[in-house]
Formats: sequence, structure tokens, C-alpha cells
Amino acid sequence: MDVDGPGVLRHLWMTQPFPELLRHLILRIYWDDQPHPSVECPMGDFFCCSWNQQREILAQPINVNPRGGLNCFFPMPFKKHVRITIENDSDVDIKEFFWNFDYTLEPVGGDALYFHAQFRRTPKLAKATEYVVVDNIRGQGQYVGAFFSWGYSQGSCNEGEIKMYLDGDGSFPTICGTGAEDYFLAAWGFGDDYSAPFGGFRMASGVYGNTGARALMYRFHVPDPICFKRDFRMTIQALTFEDLKNIPYEDRLYKTPEDDIASVAYWYQTLPSEVFPQLPSREVRLIA
Repeated sequence: MDVDGPGVLRHLWMTQPFPELLRHLILRIYWDDQPHPSVECPMGDFFCCSWNQQREILAQPINVNPRGGLNCFFPMPFKKHVRITIENDSDVDIKEFFWNFDYTLEPVGGDALYFHAQFRRTPKLAKATEYVVVDNIRGQGQYVGAFFSWGYSQGSCNEGEIKMYLDGDGSFPTICGTGAEDYFLAAWGFGDDYSAPFGGFRMASGVYGNTGARALMYRFHVPDPICFKRDFRMTIQALTFEDLKNIPYEDRLYKTPEDDIASVAYWYQTLPSEVFPQLPSREVRLIA
């Protein structure tokens, strides 16, 4: 897409036949005259698909429907111009690639915010280290959600706290969660798969709570955006319990597993925005 504005992107639909390549197709969106992208994500992760799979996602802003229809309904205003590209960073030629982008050309207010999305991955999180979902966001805006791919190295990750640092927060965040499954709108561990309008969890492989299992999860702050005036940063802990057998709840010990975590953060903000960190290489993005 390469269109002059003003206008609003209303819906993105994309599909291609190779789920195993979704980490290596890079979606980029450029707004107005900014030379660097405001969206830079593997195609699959942007649409809440990971682990070389296309699972059905029934969220309000992101839908993945049979058989591999990838949909995004986040409204994306632009004042001057929008450009969208896809890079095939794989060794496979894709001869069947389809897309449909719906947009309206209309006046856009001077205070409109621009949609952003950024991908990160840490294949082996260092012990006692918080995973950085996003940082160095400068300007006024709203954080509207995140998607995670989580590979468990020592059982579940239930007890990790989400931390959101707003507008000059120092050591203590304005928002601190009570546990990973709570942030994704579940409780007392994930248990069953679910896909709801604003939160969801799906197993990709293995058994929940077992070492080596893989899961995906999302949380969208559509009715409850996190607003910031100057800056925003977000982290999550990888925390789980020691063996729970015959140990009272208050005496359980935590451990910090070396999990495989990837994420996409979604937010709106004013322009200009900061240049993203370099996208992880194909080798780092690779799912074994």
C-alpha cells in the first residue's frame, strides 16, 4: 500500500500458505514523512500467531479464522501518507500471497495518534531478569495491548508480574500486576484454552505446566487503554513455583526459569516516534 491521506486504515486482511514462514515475513508500516517504520513485526506474531501455527483467535482487534485468514481491526489514522511493505526474509519463494486493506479517505484531527507495533524475542531469558516488552516510547499516547509467545523451560510462568512505567516512573511502576495469568484475564493458572474479545491463551504444544510446553497469549486494552503523557515502558517477570507437593501456599518458593519469550507490543502515540531497536535476525527469530 502506498496512499496519500488524510485517512484511516480500517481493516487489514492477509494470507499465505506457509505457517512455518510467518516468523520470516516482516510487516512494516510507515506513517506520513517518517523514514523509519512505526510497525515492524513478523507477520504471524502481529496477527497473534506463533510457533509455526495459525490458531483461531477471536479477539476484538485481531481475528485469525480458518484457514489462515489474518485480520486486524485496529483503526489507524494517517494525515499525509501511509506505506505498507512485506519483506520475505526466508529462503522460500511465496507464489500465493494475498492481501486486502480497507481504508477511508477523510479528515483526520490534529490530535490523532498513530498506531505502532514492535516485536522482540529473547530465546533464553537470563535468570532473575525481567523481560522487556517495550521501552523508549517517547511522546503522548496509549498502550493498547500485547501478544506473547512463551516457551516454558521449567513449568508454567504464572507468577510473573506485569510492570508498566509511565511518565518518569523510577524504580516503582505506576501499574504492577498480580501474576501473568491474571494479566491475561484468567486466574489460578491458565488451565484450559480460551479466546475472548480482550484476552486469550492457547497451548501450541506440550502440556500446560510441563517443561518444554509452548503457549501463546494476548491481552488487548481496547476499553481500558493505558494512557501516558511523556513516556512508557513495560516489562514482565518469568516466575514459577518450586514443587508444590505438600507445601503450604505461604511457604512455596519461587524460581526464575530461563524461558523463551517473544512479544509484540501495540500502542498509539504522537509523531515523531523513536527508531526501534534492530529487528532480531532470522537466526534469533527461528523456531526450532
